[in-house]
Amino acid sequence: MDALKNNRSKFFLGMLRTLFFLHMICLFPAYAQSTKKSGEPSNAEELAKKKAAADKATNEKFQLWKSKLPKEQQAWENILEKNLGAFYLPIYQMEKLNNRISAWDYVKDDPKLPRVLLIGDSVSRGYTLPARVALERKANLHRAPENCGPAANGIKKMDVWLGEGKWDVIHFNFGIHDRKTSPKDYEGRLELIVKQLKATGAKLIWASTTPIPPDTKDGPEATTAIIEKNRIAAEIMKKNMIHVNDLFTFITPQLSKVQNPMDVHFKGEGYDMLGRQVALEIEKVLKTK
Repeated sequence: MDALKNNRSKFFLGMLRTLFFLHMICLFPAYAQSTKKSGEPSNAEELAKKKAAADKATNEKFQLWKSKLPKEQQAWENILEKNLGAFYLPIYQMEKLNNRISAWDYVKDDPKLPRVLLIGDSVSRGYTLPARVALERKANLHRAPENCGPAANGIKKMDVWLGEGKWDVIHFNFGIHDRKTSPKDYEGRLELIVKQLKATGAKLIWASTTPIPPDTKDGPEATTAIIEKNRIAAEIMKKNMIHVNDLFTFITPQLSKVQNPMDVHFKGEGYDMLGRQVALEIEKVLKTK
């Protein structure tokens, strides 16, 4: 009898499981449909489509905004559209549509002031606005029309970044995006960039690369790599008699307070400090002209 009861229990338990799975199978299409109706993406492909649609809508509004600008500013916006890339361009366009100040804002030169160009990655983007504020009524501070990335990109895009105007000072850096570049390749590429920049006749300032914390996704090896890249760069700048803005040494004592955890980027306070330091070094070099 006990065996019979056990068999019956197992039978009914199996039936319940079967019914449950059949019920879920029947419900799943309705669930998927309701998810779509609620606006939540059901997969990565749909999410990508939604982002593409949002970026397209933003671009359409931006083109209308751009059409009302003076021709000289429109020309700058066109350069940005060709160079900012799929990640930064929508961000910049949203900043402009929301009347927010951006590091890539068009700079209308005061002809009485010197022209200064910043070249660098997202860290330099972060300190562009504080440096621009610090140099107000002292210099026309521009920045290259993209996240400049590694030195290899600098060699390829330098003519675009320099544009057609004459520069009095160029403040430049390549490093964080070169942390995996071999020392030999980094040295050779940086030598070529220095040659390109010296040909402009501008006073040059090399900014040493700011630290990479050892707990980033690249691990302690990236920390060591940046120290090595800064050493290589320092030798090149000394050989070419180029002024060095040692941002690595400047910001290192403050890292625990001003750098984002497990990240190469900085909090607002950190960018303010870096921007003021960049402005100070630019002023020093301007006084030597």
